Amino acid sequence: QVQLVESGGGLVQPGQSLRLSCAASRHIFRFNTMGWYRQAPGKQRELVAAITDGGRTNYPDSVKGRFAISRDSAKNMVYLQMNSLRPEDTAVYYCNLAPSPVTEYWGQGTQVSVSS
Repeated sequence: QVQLVESGGGLVQPGQSLRLSCAASRHIFRFNTMGWYRQAPGKQRELVAAITDGGRTNYPDSVKGRFAISRDSAKNMVYLQMNSLRPEDTAVYYCNLAPSPVTEYWGQGTQVSVSS
């Protein structure tokens, strides 16, 4: 049973933008705070954006002002707009509940590579 499906990654140059999408099953999406996480090679997975059911957002300093999370309740979708991308943003990006992700919900993720 597919519950979270991420898409939209790719290879971009520094300074460019990408928009990631996450399709969520309704029972996961509804009433829950959703988040985008990333995991770079050799590093722990980290939360990079979160949005409550009411639309409040939160970001770590590393992406604040560059990333923007949004959600579409009608479509059970979560988005991550990433601007001014840097090489250190290179990672596999996942969506899940936040701040406590559910292990069973991890999807395949989507690869974001930032390189000149």
